[in-house]
Amino acid sequence: MADIDRISGDVLDLALRMHRDLGPGLLENVYEMILAAKLVAMGHRVERQKPVDISYDGLDFTAAFRIDLLVDGRLLVEIKSTERLHPAHAKQLLTYLRLTNQPVGLLINFGGATLKEGVKRIVNDYVPSASSRLRVNQIE
Repeated sequence: MADIDRISGDVLDLALRMHRDLGPGLLENVYEMILAAKLVAMGHRVERQKPVDISYDGLDFTAAFRIDLLVDGRLLVEIKSTERLHPAHAKQLLTYLRLTNQPVGLLINFGGATLKEGVKRIVNDYVPSASSRLRVNQIE
């Protein structure tokens, strides 16, 4: 099983290169499609728009939400293409992590002038290994 930090590093390296080469302004699904194809070419297993069922209080909901990318069955990647990230975007990904019992997710916004401000590493009860600048342990 691939190390989560190595997977995250591969995703971020590709995202930085894509943003530099393609720039901001494309639709989210274009960045998603290219990132997924590049990750597969590197040998990662990638599921796009993976539907997730949830159950709550005796109710079952099929395909209640979709994960933009699930890399190697372990890393959730939520892609945005907006001028700037909103706190709701991080909360959305943290909720996805909790509902799928996954440890780590990346929120990547391709819409800004640089990608540096558009990357958040969200953790769900995961022992952090990234710098505190990239971690979001509690959404306020």
